Amino acid sequence: MPAPSKAALSKPAGGHLVLVVGPSGAGKDSLIDSARRRLAGDEGYVFPRRIITRTSDPASEAHESVEDAEFDSLKDGGAFFLHWGAHSLRYALPASIAGHLAAGATVIANVSRAVIAEALDKHPKTTVVLVTAPQAVLEERLLARGREDLAAVRRRLSRTAVLPAGIRAVTIVNGGSLEKAVGQFLDAVSQPHGDGADAAAVPAPYATE
Repeated sequence: MPAPSKAALSKPAGGHLVLVVGPSGAGKDSLIDSARRRLAGDEGYVFPRRIITRTSDPASEAHESVEDAEFDSLKDGGAFFLHWGAHSLRYALPASIAGHLAAGATVIANVSRAVIAEALDKHPKTTVVLVTAPQAVLEERLLARGREDLAAVRRRLSRTAVLPAGIRAVTIVNGGSLEKAVGQFLDAVSQPHGDGADAAAVPAPYATE
């Protein structure tokens, strides 16, 4: 069997990686959970469970809970596709994502903007979905969690971020009807990479995750 050409080796896998980013309180998990239910049974869509150094909580996303030492062991063993830190916690997506992408699946995951550039290096056929909401809505949702007081919430939302230079994103403003936002989200994840009339350069900074 002849060795694969350099062009073949450099060609990205056929799947579509969808990275969901945006500020806390924007409703990223709600959109992802709704999409997961709508697409249940369709093997063409994969929603990997994140690995987090946080105790499992029925009120938060379903995730694999690990201690810091186990996280380090998994990372050193190549068990992660992407990993990052935020708010004193560590997060990762499993390495099995690469196999799903190679098989042509659409993989949808909530990540930090900090790993977008790395993700694009690993898999160029990547779409970023930026989920946001009006400031007052973000404040209300974060206060309802009961983890921070108003001053802390406002400090959190005052810290803004931008996507890496040259990144284009589909922006969803999730401040009203969840049903409408879910429809927009499903449109975004079902489009082939690079398609979609709503794809545009992010015009301004947004509150950090």
